[in-house]
Amino acid sequence: PPPKLPPENIDPKALEEKAVSKKKTAANQKKLKKTAQGSPATEKPIRQTSYPIVGIGASAGGLETLEGFFSQMPAENNIAFVVIQHLSPNHKSIMASLLAKYTSLNIFESEHGMKVKPGCVYLNPATKNMAIINRTLQLVAPNLPHGANLPIDHFFRSLSEDQREKAICIILSGTGTDGTLGLRAIKAAGGMAMVQEEKQARYSGMPSSAIDTGLVDHILPVEKMPRELIKYVRHPYIERPSILGVEATQLQDHVQKVFLLIRSRTGHDFTGYKQNTIRRRIERRMAVHHIERIAEYVALLQTTPVEVDVLFKDMLIGVTNFFRDEDGFKILQEKVIPDLLENTTEDIPLRVWVPGCATGEEAYSLAILFVEAMEKMNIHRNLQLFASDIDSDAIEYARTGIYPDSISVDISPERLRRHFIKEGNRYKVKKQIRKLMVFALQNLIKDPPFSKLDFVSCRNLLIYMDTSLQKKVLPLFHYTLNKNGILFLGTSESIGEFTTLFTPISSKWKIFKRIGAVVNHTLAYPGLPVISALSPSRQESSEREIATQNNAGHVVKRIILENYGPPCVLVDNKYQITYFIGQTEKYLVPPTGAANFNILEMAREGIRYRLRSAINKAVSQNRSITEIGVNFKYAGLFISVDLVIRPLVEAGIAKGLVMVLFNEKTPDAEKMKKKAPESHSNPTVSKLEQELESSKEYLQTTIEEFETSNEELKSTNEELQSVNEEMQSANEELETAKEEMQSTNEELVTVNMEHQKKVEQLSQAMDDMTNLLSSTEIGSIFLDRKLCIKRYTPAMTQIFNLIPSDTGRPISDITSSLIDDQIDDDAKNVLETLIRKDLEIEAKSGEFYSMRVVPYRTTDNVIDGVVMTFIEITEQRQHNLEAKHLAVVLADSNDAVTMQDSKGDIQSWNKGAEKMYGYTKKEALYMNVLKLVPRKLHSQVKEQLKDISHGEKIDSHLSKRVRKNGEVFDVWLTMTLADVDSYNKHCSVVTTERDITKQRGMAIPDKTRD
Repeated sequence: PPPKLPPENIDPKALEEKAVSKKKTAANQKKLKKTAQGSPATEKPIRQTSYPIVGIGASAGGLETLEGFFSQMPAENNIAFVVIQHLSPNHKSIMASLLAKYTSLNIFESEHGMKVKPGCVYLNPATKNMAIINRTLQLVAPNLPHGANLPIDHFFRSLSEDQREKAICIILSGTGTDGTLGLRAIKAAGGMAMVQEEKQARYSGMPSSAIDTGLVDHILPVEKMPRELIKYVRHPYIERPSILGVEATQLQDHVQKVFLLIRSRTGHDFTGYKQNTIRRRIERRMAVHHIERIAEYVALLQTTPVEVDVLFKDMLIGVTNFFRDEDGFKILQEKVIPDLLENTTEDIPLRVWVPGCATGEEAYSLAILFVEAMEKMNIHRNLQLFASDIDSDAIEYARTGIYPDSISVDISPERLRRHFIKEGNRYKVKKQIRKLMVFALQNLIKDPPFSKLDFVSCRNLLIYMDTSLQKKVLPLFHYTLNKNGILFLGTSESIGEFTTLFTPISSKWKIFKRIGAVVNHTLAYPGLPVISALSPSRQESSEREIATQNNAGHVVKRIILENYGPPCVLVDNKYQITYFIGQTEKYLVPPTGAANFNILEMAREGIRYRLRSAINKAVSQNRSITEIGVNFKYAGLFISVDLVIRPLVEAGIAKGLVMVLFNEKTPDAEKMKKKAPESHSNPTVSKLEQELESSKEYLQTTIEEFETSNEELKSTNEELQSVNEEMQSANEELETAKEEMQSTNEELVTVNMEHQKKVEQLSQAMDDMTNLLSSTEIGSIFLDRKLCIKRYTPAMTQIFNLIPSDTGRPISDITSSLIDDQIDDDAKNVLETLIRKDLEIEAKSGEFYSMRVVPYRTTDNVIDGVVMTFIEITEQRQHNLEAKHLAVVLADSNDAVTMQDSKGDIQSWNKGAEKMYGYTKKEALYMNVLKLVPRKLHSQVKEQLKDISHGEKIDSHLSKRVRKNGEVFDVWLTMTLADVDSYNKHCSVVTTERDITKQRGMAIPDKTRD
């Protein structure tokens, strides 16, 4: 019976999908029933709650690889596939019908807004590019501002942003490099990448470019890819957010073991990085190896050092491309970089640092911006751009400066033309940009940083560090930058709490300017040159405003007049008296011998001990100290005085000065009366009591002096520690300089290798040229503008008496075997007129040479001398003479001497032929020889021409010919093969015809001519 047609209001595609769904449901129920009856399931069931999306990129030769891939992919896979091909917009694709023969998966031609579902294959349309947002396909017109459409890269990038770790990309056969940059984005997001084996791919351009990144997880034949893919998507990394079977504390222990293995293998510590990011990278490697328990993966790392290296590389993957965040670079180009260039001088280099440069795109982008800005402003600055990373492979990649042609999406055609060289499917950075760069291995966490920088670009590196590590890195950048230096961060990064160190230029694009002075506290940062507080003495010397002694004296007089009025002195920090005020001889005594104004040496006994401790205490505490009731003996009497020690902190006075005042006490009358009876006491006892009191005071003073000395020693020790820290800082700066020199040396080694390779190529070219000139046996000699010999070929020694030491001598000094010895005059004439000269000259031995003299032009079109070539033409000249003689003989011969080709077309006609046949030469050259032959002999003549053209010899024989007037006559005919053109396969036949009619006695009547 005829099939039932669906109603018009029902979508046939929906009915088809419903039928397929029913079939799948029935198959699943059958499978579950079989399992329940005791038949074990061969495969682990797949969860339907989440599913990965696989992007497949293919180009030339991709059809057969897609057929091989989907023929091995089981229908029950819970995976969505999106196939991106390079399709011609002028031809309708039949890919869907072709793939349907090899798979039972649902195949759709993609439409805008179509939801991606598992178990389906979606094909890209020919006229649109595809992206994916929230698992929904978006079709967009190809944006071709730079003349290149890269649909695979376009989709892979959107897939990485939409699916993150669930994104998977597969690159199959195709030419070019499309897909390489998209693969990098997927790997940076935590996804997985597969690539077809190069030897299997019909066109290996795309697979080879992807493999060169070093980021591919699996390189397989297409028929083995589905099995690995199924194992990967069943891993908990895809289905669940964390590793199974391990408690949090155990998990942390295992992660620490992983960190330890990486540090032991590579020397790099990841404990300061964000743990969630690190754990996801570890889980991804576990998924690639189909390991579900982290303990098993730790065991794998312990037994497989190569896997440690791969995991280390996996943790370093970051998204980077040329001029990423174009609007941010536009602000740099229009505002930031011009300001930097204007505020620097030509004698001081402009220094730029790009830490975490990965494969170098960011660093080269900045170099291009600086070069373009200098050209636009018509100024020159010595630019030094340092780019560093801990990944040695990435640094080597960046040093080569060679990138896939897919970078044309991110770089304008003008910049590509100016700063890159196209080499096949790749672009190479030009030397003008490459020579500005210094790439170096460097660990930002522990290695010394670059210093005295004007610009630091650290983008999308801080997002991988935890807060504590960020708090160490940002002050590091502040330390390395010069005043008003620029810090450029990623859009997802910020300066956090360090708002006193940087001020924003563009908050949106995270461009900051350095502010504030040098950090005056020690930064707890490994490897960082210590930035410590200045010691008190250094701070005071840096801030000191030196005042003259007279000015200080005036200030002190004013203070005394306002507050005290007693005698005083001004003392510096070395106890030297710098100024006297009032009568001080009662308290101070000039010492004997050399002049000395040390107050401790001049103070009277009794004052001296109390004075030292008081001064030290006043200086250390920075306040006024009063010593009450200091007794001393003067003029036989005991006098009591109060010592006032006051540090001078007033403005305009040099730091470190101390004022010492002597405030003598007036005796109290009542006390004098009470003490009067004691005057009759024993004077010896009074004297001993006084000495005992003085000894006590001396001991107290000594103790205080010891304490003061101890404080001074502590202060000195602190200063020594400060000096030690400064020396350590200097040593670390030297280490940084050493690292920079090492990086520069590496660059020089690279340049040297390039030069060496060029020298080898040049040497090879010179050898080829020498062998070429020697094989041609052409004598050539090169003269400079003074007609001195620069070089010559071996054949020239047969003409000139040349030896190797003649290089540099004038050509006129060299004897030759030529009869015409005016070679130097000919060379001068050519050098003056720049007109080529050709001559035939004869040697004394009889040989003839064709001499040609031409100007020597450099590649810059500059005349730098002349070139003379000599070709022996003796034999050729003899042949020419013989040919001329023969031509004269043949031209005047009475016999008809003609030449025809293999078809009989006449090529030459002499005077004898004109007389014999009556045709002029002009007429004959448009004729065929058959017109001169009777009709019955035509076949015979054709056979003769054919035979002789094949090399057969034709004997002279009697034949007949026809004159112009129709008369038939007898001729004695000789035919000779003259020449054969092997290229055109033509030949020339010379015929000699002698009229023998008269010799035979009669002419043939006209009626018999036929």
